[in-house]
Amino acid sequence: MVDLDRQTNSETIDNTIYEGFVGVKFYSAPRAYFFGYKDIKLEMGDRVVVETSKGIELGEIVIAPISIEKYKSSMGLKPIIRKATDVDNRMYEINEKDAGFALDICKVEAQRLNLNMNLISCEYTLDKSKVLFSYVADDRVDFRELLKVLASKLHTRIELRQIGPRDKAKMIGGLGICGLPLCCSTFLNEFDGISINRAKNQMLAINIPKLSGQCGKLICCLKYEDDTYTVERSKYPELGSKVFLDNNEYTITSVNIISGVIKIENAEDVKFMPYDDLKKQGKVRKNKPNDDKR
Repeated sequence: MVDLDRQTNSETIDNTIYEGFVGVKFYSAPRAYFFGYKDIKLEMGDRVVVETSKGIELGEIVIAPISIEKYKSSMGLKPIIRKATDVDNRMYEINEKDAGFALDICKVEAQRLNLNMNLISCEYTLDKSKVLFSYVADDRVDFRELLKVLASKLHTRIELRQIGPRDKAKMIGGLGICGLPLCCSTFLNEFDGISINRAKNQMLAINIPKLSGQCGKLICCLKYEDDTYTVERSKYPELGSKVFLDNNEYTITSVNIISGVIKIENAEDVKFMPYDDLKKQGKVRKNKPNDDKR
């Protein structure tokens, strides 16, 4: 996974050196990041120049100044360098146009060199000391020759960063199947491994297209209720367990944890019953490991 968090780094930073902190949003990212400030008056909507893990960038304050005593995160705050000047704003606009040209050049050269890479974005740092290209590729790409060509044409430090499908969705954004903005582009900082076992645990129909997000991977929200389903499922017998009801033997073939209704069936009959009623009227024998091997 590519690290898109502009406020974290490997060094330990003493946040008490700041008077307060603000939320800054970058035009290339859908979420805000916190930065510390000192000896500077800031307001909502101010454009500011900040130091990030990528370099010097320009962003806009979208969360008003907050006293540093209220900052509870363990992450170190990077500093706001200054309010953006007219020169900074003009430089940002120029960089936006130049980034578009640089992306076109990179695409042409990558195609000429037969490199199997899908370029997603390009952005310059505000001081133009570095240009960052992000791309998606199925395999590792040997772009050493591409770097040489780009260096001769762009005359700045060049970074090519391979990202995964989830990171691509995080950068581009969009709407999920729930109709809300993607979790990865709003509040998720890390991607946990999502396996099909989570869907099975929640007794969802294993329909991969319907369980996949914009990135083509299993939707991250499968993890949100997984622990609750694990706890609730432990209150019910396993599928395949036998039930004796009215002198007939049935097999439990489905459990609806939300409604508490269990489906039992045999060759002659199918019944849907609340599990509480079933426990009162019948006898449930939990499935044993060797029951299906007789």
